[in-house]
Amino acid sequence: MKAKPEIKATILKVVFLLTILFFSACGKKEHQKANVFKNETFSQNNKRQNDQDLAETSFFIAVANVSNALISKSQFAQKRSENPIQDLSKKIEDNQNQLLQKIAEMANKKLVIITDINVSHKRDLFELIDTNENTFDRIYLNSISESLSEQIKLFEKISTETNDETILKLVLQYLPEQYQLLRETERLKTEFI
Repeated sequence: MKAKPEIKATILKVVFLLTILFFSACGKKEHQKANVFKNETFSQNNKRQNDQDLAETSFFIAVANVSNALISKSQFAQKRSENPIQDLSKKIEDNQNQLLQKIAEMANKKLVIITDINVSHKRDLFELIDTNENTFDRIYLNSISESLSEQIKLFEKISTETNDETILKLVLQYLPEQYQLLRETERLKTEFI
């Protein structure tokens, strides 16, 4: 029994259509899998970028606050203390003014507004103002040492959390200077305390 050519043609058409539908369905699934993968990758990259932006913003604000504290304390110490603490205070003030200017420029480029939200440095300054002549140098040097150590930790932390070239250059420039100022402060602490 021979199949009629019309039936053969119809069967071939059905097989052909089923084959096309099968391959297009498989292609859709692969395309959907690729889209899911792309969306997950985009989402992860976006989250990483947001985390990095948040870390950089926090860094700018924290370093600016510590710098402001160091400047205030150093200015007060220059009026109230004797050499060599006056000299150290002047060095710290100059260093922190330069750092604060660079931080402000970098923050402005990234559209970050730095506000003075840290009031602990004001408490430290009031503590310095309330000290008597006998204890001022010790309290000032301890306070400066703590602030410099805090700033060093901020530099070290951001260097592991960002890949922003300008921030890393800033860290490379200022971190050794902060260590040097901390060493000088610690040396004076042993002399005066």
